[in-house]
Amino acid sequence: MRLTIEKPKLAKALAHVANVVERRNTIPILSNVMLTAGSNALKLTATDLDMEVVETVDCSVSGDGAVTVPAHMFNDIVRKLPDGDISIERDAAQERLTITSGPAQFSLQTLPADDFPTLSVEDLGHAFTLPAGDLKRLIEKTRFAISTEETRYYLNGIYLHEADSDGKEMLRAVATDGHRLAQVEIPLPSSAKGMPGVIVPRKTVADLLRLAETDDAEIRIELSPSKIRVSAGQVVLTSKLIDGTFPDYERVIPQGNDKRLELDNTTFEQAVDRVSTLSSDKGRAVKLSLQGDTLTLSVNNPESGSATEELPVSYGNDPLEIGFNARYLLDISQQLESETAEFLFADPGSPTMVRDVKDASTLYVLMPMRV
Repeated sequence: MRLTIEKPKLAKALAHVANVVERRNTIPILSNVMLTAGSNALKLTATDLDMEVVETVDCSVSGDGAVTVPAHMFNDIVRKLPDGDISIERDAAQERLTITSGPAQFSLQTLPADDFPTLSVEDLGHAFTLPAGDLKRLIEKTRFAISTEETRYYLNGIYLHEADSDGKEMLRAVATDGHRLAQVEIPLPSSAKGMPGVIVPRKTVADLLRLAETDDAEIRIELSPSKIRVSAGQVVLTSKLIDGTFPDYERVIPQGNDKRLELDNTTFEQAVDRVSTLSSDKGRAVKLSLQGDTLTLSVNNPESGSATEELPVSYGNDPLEIGFNARYLLDISQQLESETAEFLFADPGSPTMVRDVKDASTLYVLMPMRV
């Protein structure tokens, strides 16, 4: 195997596929990236057995072949090499890969490509395309609410499914950790009709976001009840899905919240950030007190002190006092795109709904806490 490749192309591809490889592995081959050269292209493949990323890069190949090398070490070497062409050659007898660029030369120990595991590539059954911006939106607006509690593994991802919204067919993404819920939807691509509802794991979600950020074209998504494959340009990501049942989240979305609050989102976000400076690390509690068209934010921490701040708002309902986790409030505020946020309350012990007044496609639900 012999090839010559431009450093920027190789560095970009390596940085992407190396994200899949865990730093610590009990199986040595899983610490490696597989390099496959042929037809004037280099294919890089990395896997953790649950997810696989394959990226193809144009190059000049003078000898076909395949080999695996330590992914993070190879990535670090390429990143530090001087700009220019990189020559890569495999010595099969010595099981070594030589990397040369200008005066710099490295020799890496290799493992056989035949030992490298790959995810099966059967027909997944359902396929559709999305603009990269739509996929990015579905992920960015919901990923903050993914649960990190491993015992509730079915919440450790984004639930992607077909949904009916006021008689319109939508592709909806939902994430929840039991304390907050995020929901965003886009019109359902016609070819996605009948797709299974799937839970995309947290790690896969992070890689999908990188994929959506680096490609402006259409992204192809293939689905089965157990796997997802996403293709963008020269990159193909295949991942297992979470084998579990996502809860009936619609039951926790409040329907009768009639106490409506409108406020300037940026001003609110800044005020929450300021008063929460004194909140305890454990609870992060902040109290919202509504009286007429005035909102008072307050934090009372016996160990450090107290803080209050008043904001003009549009409310006009019965007085209300309710507490929330400040971090959760900030997470939701940061997702809203327009200047005005809408809160819909029922009482201090019931879920609160938060919406962007100019964006009906997003919805957030926040559980209150005692303060």
